[in-house]
Amino acid sequence: MRDLIMLGSIVGDGTHSAEMVEIVERINAAKPTWNLLGFITAEGAGQQGNGYRVLGGPGAIADFPDACFASMAGRTPTELVPADRLVSLVDPSSAVSRTATLGRGVVVYPHCYIGLNARLADHCFMLAGCVVNHDVVLERGVTLAAGVTIAGSVRVGAGTYLGQASTVREKLSIGADCLIGMGAVVTKDVPGNCVMVGNPARRLRARR
Repeated sequence: MRDLIMLGSIVGDGTHSAEMVEIVERINAAKPTWNLLGFITAEGAGQQGNGYRVLGGPGAIADFPDACFASMAGRTPTELVPADRLVSLVDPSSAVSRTATLGRGVVVYPHCYIGLNARLADHCFMLAGCVVNHDVVLERGVTLAAGVTIAGSVRVGAGTYLGQASTVREKLSIGADCLIGMGAVVTKDVPGNCVMVGNPARRLRARR
């Protein structure tokens, strides 16, 4: 088993860090893989995260030269971690095609599906019950809230967030840094930097 440390923002500022602890525990129940040591946070302090302690701030990374690290997308100082020590976590209840490709720092929550030839770049984050069908490309740092469904041959640009239970039709492109609202149904291509809402999804405003 290899040592593993969670990179968090503030332990206790939400539930994701604690949920990732339980993903590690389920992975270990299926096949002993990780010795979870605790958390490193931006502030170097905070409450225990689901039974694991805060080990320090970003400077403490150097104290663990042999450890691997897992992170929440877009929330952690991953630039301080060598790329070959940043690992992905996939809940054992999720199904990932053997032809799919996952980058570093990817987190996949329970009961997700990743289809044939799908490609997830570094730091993608998928909450529970998401479906990413065949030939989908998620660029760096894409986040899928719970229950998102993406049909086949869709490309999603870097940094885009798809809200809970949103749906994307097949063979579309969504640009970088978009926000797809909860329950939105995307039926045509979306340029970058857009907030999209409704069914069918319409542009509400620029995101930034």
